[in-house]
Amino acid sequence: MGQPHHLNPWSGRIAEVGDAIVSILFPADCRLCKGLLTRASRVPICEACLASFQPLQGRTCEICGAGFQASFGATEPPRETEDGAGSDRRICRVCASRPYAFNRARSYAEYQEALVQAIVTLKFERIEPLAKWFADRLAELVRAEPDLMQADVVVPVPLHRNRLRERGYNQADLLGRALARNLRLPYRAVLLTRTRPRPDKHILTSRERWESVRGAFATRPGSQVDNLRVLLVDDVMTTGATLDACSKALRVAGAKSVVAVTVARAVLHPATHSL
Repeated sequence: MGQPHHLNPWSGRIAEVGDAIVSILFPADCRLCKGLLTRASRVPICEACLASFQPLQGRTCEICGAGFQASFGATEPPRETEDGAGSDRRICRVCASRPYAFNRARSYAEYQEALVQAIVTLKFERIEPLAKWFADRLAELVRAEPDLMQADVVVPVPLHRNRLRERGYNQADLLGRALARNLRLPYRAVLLTRTRPRPDKHILTSRERWESVRGAFATRPGSQVDNLRVLLVDDVMTTGATLDACSKALRVAGAKSVVAVTVARAVLHPATHSL
């Protein structure tokens, strides 16, 4: 856990002043549009590019968070299904036909254009201020839905040890640490482990995505999971296969519930998503 905020009340202000001085003496370019950064911030992306990210809005599936007008071709009105408590739930066709292992998933914005570049930058360069900026957006998502705040622990989607050795860090870990700090929740970076690596093929079909993660995650021996409400964190949700596989491993280990949050949500054509 990080140092308690009350022990160093001036640290944030001092850091801001230092960033302002650095930005004046050593101006840099935006990592996305190459324009000159004119603000005092350690995030290497300009305000215009940050503002270009498209937050998910409008009606969304209560389970997976897909927009009914954009994701998976769900252009029809959401289906009303009655749950065990007798209340109606608005869910998309995908969730109605094949339930996920997580209770629900939410994403900050659509995975397109500038946001794709930003996430790729985070994935291959350890830019912790950018991870914190994204984590702050995820914290806003969590606080906007009271049910999401009912979490006991924050857990990142893990990389396989070979990929972690190559890259040197896990971008989901950067996001998860910052999010846990923002929400003041316990953080468990190594509760989950990936037991089988992702295929070397760069682009996977939906079927290949699901097959590649089937049984690929497990909780570490000795991990305390029983009755925990887990907040699972990753950078991108595409088909939901990875989040589903992680959630299954957590449920098998005894987790009470799993809620997933990601920075971005891919918008797929229904034919691409189908199995």
